Amino acid sequence: MAHKKSSGVGGAGRDSRSKRLGVKKFGSEWVQPGHIIIRQRGTRIHPGRNVGMGKDHTIFSKIEGFVKFEHMRGGRKKVSVYPSSSRVST
Repeated sequence: MAHKKSSGVGGAGRDSRSKRLGVKKFGSEWVQPGHIIIRQRGTRIHPGRNVGMGKDHTIFSKIEGFVKFEHMRGGRKKVSVYPSSSRVST
């Protein structure tokens, strides 16, 4: 048996594909039902009004309207969607 490594590519260089996490729709952007607003790991941002959360913590819109990022008590962040008739300035 040879005690020297053969020349060639080493074991490094493999990596998993990125998961494309992050904010997909920003504040005061128009969304329709089913649009993904945030893809995240864990609840960094919590769901607010008119949004739902998937089992992988993806936050999506339930209604047609405008996205608004808000603060909860305790310093947590949440995201809501408000219909166009009650548009809140950001």
